[in-house]
Amino acid sequence: MFLHTHPYEPFLFQEATKLIVGTLPPPRFTKRELKDDDVDFCYGSRNGQLWPILDRIFNLNLKYETTEFAAKQRKDFLLKYKIGVCDIVASAERDKIDASDLGMRNIKLRNLVDYLHAYNKVDTLLFTGGNSKNGPEYFFRKHLKEHEIQLKVVSDIVPRIHEFELPISNRLIRTVSLTAPSGAANRAVGSMDLYKKLKNENPDFNTLDFRVMQYRPFFKS
Repeated sequence: MFLHTHPYEPFLFQEATKLIVGTLPPPRFTKRELKDDDVDFCYGSRNGQLWPILDRIFNLNLKYETTEFAAKQRKDFLLKYKIGVCDIVASAERDKIDASDLGMRNIKLRNLVDYLHAYNKVDTLLFTGGNSKNGPEYFFRKHLKEHEIQLKVVSDIVPRIHEFELPISNRLIRTVSLTAPSGAANRAVGSMDLYKKLKNENPDFNTLDFRVMQYRPFFKS
């Protein structure tokens, strides 16, 4: 059994208005066995697509290497655009050491509701995945249920949008469930009618282009 603990504390600051919410980075980040082109920071896996997507949207000219400079580039970007990171899973056990969300068991969640009370300018949560089992929205729904809070549908078209009212402050917070920025989700992207239409119009259009198009309005708003 492998105890997969999150290797990074939430990247939070009082000016943040958006939070990126995922689950866990690959186990090699916990084991401190990074590859040369991994970045030692949230979503730094060389196989992940979040930073390449944001690189394209904001023209960041990011480095993809295990250096302090590459990590600082990402932190500086997040601070500038008032975006925090607070993955919802603190730890999970795995029988097989891989990055599969479905392989997690005995999962311990971070208390995102408490973080939202503490960082009171946050009005948007950007989930790096939807409501499939052990995805970030799936866990967040379980977390809200413990606090007797319900998500209300704003838009049921991918990327699905919900909102909820935070108790005590009565602050309205919106959630956006983006298509996961991982290679494993490419099959789901390929099955979407919109992707098929755009691919048919432009054979060079690919799944990364699709995510850039989907993510842009929510990160740039």
